[in-house]
Amino acid sequence: MTAAIQYPKSTEPSRLDAAVQRLREGAVAWARAPVAERIALARSMLAGAARVAGRSVAAACAAKGIPAGSPLEGEEWLAGPYVNARILRQTIRSLRQIARNGNTAVGPLGRDADGRLTARVFPAGRLDAVLFMGARGDVHFEAGVDEEELHASRARFYKEADPRPRVCLVLGAGNVNSIPTADVVTKLFVEGAVCLLKTNPVNAYVGPFIEEAFAEAISRGFLQVVYGGADEGSYLTRHPGVDEVHITGSDKTHDLMVWGPPGPERAERVARGQPLLQKAITSELGSVTPVLLVPGPYKDRQLAWQAENVAGMVTNNASFNCIAGKMLITPTGWARRRDFVDLVERFMGMVPARKAWYPGAEARFQSLTDGRAGLRRVGGGEGTLPWTIIPDLDVEDRSERAFRTEPFCSILSEAPIGSGDPVEFLEKAVAFCNERLWGTLSAVLVVHPSTLADPTTGAAVERAIGELRYGTVCVNVWPGLSFALGTTPWGAAPGSPLHDIQSGRGWVHNTLMLEHVDKVVLRHPVTSPIKLPYFPSHRTAGVLGRRLARLEESGSLLHLPGVVVPAARA
Repeated sequence: MTAAIQYPKSTEPSRLDAAVQRLREGAVAWARAPVAERIALARSMLAGAARVAGRSVAAACAAKGIPAGSPLEGEEWLAGPYVNARILRQTIRSLRQIARNGNTAVGPLGRDADGRLTARVFPAGRLDAVLFMGARGDVHFEAGVDEEELHASRARFYKEADPRPRVCLVLGAGNVNSIPTADVVTKLFVEGAVCLLKTNPVNAYVGPFIEEAFAEAISRGFLQVVYGGADEGSYLTRHPGVDEVHITGSDKTHDLMVWGPPGPERAERVARGQPLLQKAITSELGSVTPVLLVPGPYKDRQLAWQAENVAGMVTNNASFNCIAGKMLITPTGWARRRDFVDLVERFMGMVPARKAWYPGAEARFQSLTDGRAGLRRVGGGEGTLPWTIIPDLDVEDRSERAFRTEPFCSILSEAPIGSGDPVEFLEKAVAFCNERLWGTLSAVLVVHPSTLADPTTGAAVERAIGELRYGTVCVNVWPGLSFALGTTPWGAAPGSPLHDIQSGRGWVHNTLMLEHVDKVVLRHPVTSPIKLPYFPSHRTAGVLGRRLARLEESGSLLHLPGVVVPAARA
């Protein structure tokens, strides 16, 4: 297993220069490539991704300390090959629609609580409707966007008369192995730029698999993969042959690139509004992800299902996810508040303590837990971090570091607010999230169906969805699902300035090629007869993840029976 891990050496400057030059030549051809040629390339990339899937998963499991054949192996199948296949397949579908009709297809249009235009983007077809029963996703557009503008602006690159050749530097994420490839697919096929992908040193082992899978794109000068750390990233960011930058990582890395090292010179640049980086930059930079537990008449089964849902948001990928559940916001005085926290702790404990494989995890854990009383810990041991709940945070404490610091480790905090009245709770919880929590990437609402059905409380929920300043708002399901779907754009709430970037700017995935996106809203029933594969008690997640990836690669209902059996046995 260990032999499967290959960490390539840093790419030398001369080879970095050659990679940029190769892309500058390829960018001209790519900007002018007909849609049929783009479809053929995307199909080649989908087939290549399928060929390397098993080996890439084995390498990831070895790097992250996941035992071969364990249910945890499903994490890597779903967060790697499944996402790659889904986004590529949805991209091919959109390109075929453009070839036929000149535009991508969206579902029924509607209006949100504020009267803004919405479009149904999920389920994307019959297969989705079968696999994700009861789930639906909508894009909410910015104020002032009407149906005419929606149709005119969609697939913008493909409507340009003379698109400009562009080279985009993609600085890959180190935590989830589909992020670099998904970012490349977005920049290539949605935005029309050729890509220079620099892998993150943490998961540089994924680079050779990308090179093998996307060999045709590389041979034609539309993609180059290079390796290295901060020095190579800095060199390429300022390279005259690079037109724009996309980064998935931390806000600190972003600010270092855009504004330079901390100090008086950076402060002066910020004050003048003159960034050091004079190039367009898009980004996805993490968040303190809130989960709002809206009080309601939950039955024991419903409360347990949602508690396991929250526990899975925390434990997935050892909690090294920018969308891991991090701030459980509970209603003060609600009779079942502590029952819910107890259940979350119990379900977290079903997952063995995970290897602390992401750099700096131990230090972040200590900085957020040292000196605190009442910590609730489960598991732990040498080389691992215990699942930990920091309970009863004071929402009035302006110095509370958990509100401003993304843990990126095995911590879930709990903060009671408001009361057992759903309307009051939502008003106070939404204000707290918008004003006090760092980040604008995604948020979750746990809501009982009767709360949604009641005219007063249902209206309060819809107001909350509209007011939450997050790129994705999910009801009763983890935003990780929205991240994976492809037809649901992924990114931070728009509007953050460069000097206070929060969770970033721009949208990736976005296979429907939508413009003017304000947020994505994904809704799910409060329970489901099918256990979601990130649930801690899922017994067949390893088999299910592998079969879901293969189903997505084919897009054929003929492969559905192979998925149904492990899903039913979970």
